[in-house]
Amino acid sequence: MRYIFILLIYCSSTLSSQDINRIFQQANDAYNNGSYEEAITLYNKIILGGQHDSSLYFNLGNSHYKLNNVAESIYYFEKAKSFNLKDEDIEINLAFANNMTIDSIDPLPKSDLLKFREFLFGLFSLNQYGFIIILFSWLTAIFFGLYLFNSKPSNKRFYFSFTILSILFLILSFSISSLKSSIEKEEIFGIIFDRKIEVWAEPNFRSENLFSLHEGTRVQLMDSLQEWKKIKIANGAEGWTKEVIIKNLN
Repeated sequence: MRYIFILLIYCSSTLSSQDINRIFQQANDAYNNGSYEEAITLYNKIILGGQHDSSLYFNLGNSHYKLNNVAESIYYFEKAKSFNLKDEDIEINLAFANNMTIDSIDPLPKSDLLKFREFLFGLFSLNQYGFIIILFSWLTAIFFGLYLFNSKPSNKRFYFSFTILSILFLILSFSISSLKSSIEKEEIFGIIFDRKIEVWAEPNFRSENLFSLHEGTRVQLMDSLQEWKKIKIANGAEGWTKEVIIKNLN
């Protein structure tokens, strides 16, 4: 009975995978036929089923872009980018989508330290760093085992050197991954889905009205107080806004 149960689980997971592939193909066909609303419905059905990857979010972004849905297209291109940091197609389409926004915000210049940090974080995603950590853990164990059980001095020196090298790469990968994970949890970003919002100096309407923002603008969520949210934009300006729809990217 145990083996039958395992077989049933395997078959059900295979069928689930087949269903996802079938729906994904139907969504792609709908997109190619210009039925963008239908494509969006089908892509969202896959997401509700627990599937998340760059191609799915990329196609969702394209579908919303065709319908001139500014906030939605930027949101899903940003989500696709989080899964695949080096995809040029995602970068290009995200740039096109950002051109549809009303707000023109010049980002603050980045320090050399911040540029280096972004370079390290941009090399691999957290999942990829996890794979690298596992890889160097295995390499460390293998090289150390070969060092212990090899009697030839030249071979022992060789395997000892590679053991140390693997440990160093393991520590480096783990450190970058931990720092990346910690910062991503602290730095929460989102996309504004409201047509227009007002930003105030303090969390009340008696304070100074600083500026307005529009749908599709990317903001950093700094703090919250009841129905108010403190946000920060790319040029460093901060303020409070109330009862707005900001969809988190994290």
